[in-house]
Amino acid sequence: MKKHGGDIIGDFLGSKGVKQLYTLCGGHISPILTGAKNVGIEIVDVRDEVSAVFAADASSRMTGIPGVAAVTAGPGVTNTITAIKNAQMAQSPLILLGGATATILKGRGSLQDIDQMALMEPVTKWSVRVTKIKSLIPTLEKAFEVATLGVPGPVFVEVPVDILYPEATVKDWYMKEAGLEKATGLGAKALKLYLKAHLKRQFHQPHIAVDISPPQPFNSLFDTTIKSAVKDTIRALKKAKRPVLIVGSQALVNYSKSEANELSECIESIAIPTFLGGGARGLLGQKNEIQFRHKRSAALKKADLVIVAGFPFDFRLGYGQKINKKATVVSVNLNEDDLKKNRKPTLALLGHSGDFLVKLSHCLDGATQDREPWFNTLRDREKQRDDEIEALAKSKSELINPVGLFSEIEKQMDENSVIVVDGGDFVATGSYIVRPRRPLQWLDPGVFGTLGVGGGFAIGAAKCRPDAEIWLFYGDGSSAYSLAEFDTYVRHGLAPIAVVGTDAEWAQIAREQKQVLRDDVGTTLLRTDYHIVAKGFGGEGLLLKDPKKMASVIKKAKKLATEGKPVLINAHLEKNDFREGSISI
Repeated sequence: MKKHGGDIIGDFLGSKGVKQLYTLCGGHISPILTGAKNVGIEIVDVRDEVSAVFAADASSRMTGIPGVAAVTAGPGVTNTITAIKNAQMAQSPLILLGGATATILKGRGSLQDIDQMALMEPVTKWSVRVTKIKSLIPTLEKAFEVATLGVPGPVFVEVPVDILYPEATVKDWYMKEAGLEKATGLGAKALKLYLKAHLKRQFHQPHIAVDISPPQPFNSLFDTTIKSAVKDTIRALKKAKRPVLIVGSQALVNYSKSEANELSECIESIAIPTFLGGGARGLLGQKNEIQFRHKRSAALKKADLVIVAGFPFDFRLGYGQKINKKATVVSVNLNEDDLKKNRKPTLALLGHSGDFLVKLSHCLDGATQDREPWFNTLRDREKQRDDEIEALAKSKSELINPVGLFSEIEKQMDENSVIVVDGGDFVATGSYIVRPRRPLQWLDPGVFGTLGVGGGFAIGAAKCRPDAEIWLFYGDGSSAYSLAEFDTYVRHGLAPIAVVGTDAEWAQIAREQKQVLRDDVGTTLLRTDYHIVAKGFGGEGLLLKDPKKMASVIKKAKKLATEGKPVLINAHLEKNDFREGSISI
């Protein structure tokens, strides 16, 4: 039997090492799902298209292979826009396959027919429409290339329904829709000839390369300047008494687990104080002598050398102004704008910061300055903050102290845990306390600050790491975006542990709004029974109000997860001021 367009797509994805296709079914894309299934790709169907893209995003971050999602036309595509924009800003390479109306009906008012290209072009690295069977493979090849080349990002490929089904089936549709099954006369004959010519173009015309011209290729200076950049950085390192290394998510883009482990070893060999941000969390394990987690701004103010690897000079670095003005600043980034935005570095290198750090470690030799006093200063600050957190964790409360809750989770969390974070105040509190154990085991939305990533990220994490303990930290506000994905967990045998910090408000917003504007309008919630909602979808739910039961409830949740049951802990929080004054806008 001759393969149809869906089969061709399935074969191609299999050849690229894609293991899962994330989707929500729709008539426009059914052949893609069956075609992928036929070659052994697992079809993971979710409850909201946005979760399909978030899952694909998580997959790409954790495997180095672009994740793939397929959604139906019209509202199926528009539902993904937030997730696609999040991937664009997080620089995650992924492929979104979007269904579309039949080529011959485009613009004529058919079901779910809109100008999808106009919507997707601003939020993707490349958007393209396929109209011929023989263009499918070349277009998909180019899509994977564009997604991973230079600054990674999402690519949208629109695939009309009539190039996915077999030619004979499409011909029958055309004749039926045009009322030509039994029609006679000159007009009917002319229309039949037109449709026959259209079918021939779709199914038999050769691919024409000009149809899929991609954006300008990545213009990297990396290959020509890396040697001199490494030499200059080594010279600066040998002179520096107070160096600091900042590593961001971009250092890991397109990296596999083995490449991430190599990068970890190389950073350790560079042996300077290191702060990890975003997806780079966990690169140095749970604890490491050179890694610091607190008081980053204070360190940057005193540093005499700052290496910024795959991290922009954005609000997280005080727009570059928190760095000592007299410091030597080395910036390595795949994005030419991010190299110099807000702060002009001493040395700017356009390229992959992970590769740069590996090369730097391999070329290091000779003596350096005595940095023990600098390390001791940073260690004293680190210990002081950890001691403060430990004291706060032990403070008494009638309901659940969030600092104490995360401290207990940190104690019980497995070595192979993956951490997914989706929320504001509660989740940010956890980021001070919970430590990823290994590289590629931390998933946050990134600089877009998107709420709603949790359900999809947890699905992608669980599929990429089936042996891992998956922790999903939710604010009570953010949980409602994707709580329905508990249904997906149950149907697909996934068992994440979700922890909802319930304080009955959008706390990160409410704290400052009430203080400055004296009004809580729009920020109040209820102490909703989220644990019962999880049960309603077939999972397990645990209510946690009593601080004395904290350890036992976490232990029970872990046991349920090992039994293959997704579980939600609904933790009713005591009001606290741990993060007072920390809002970012």
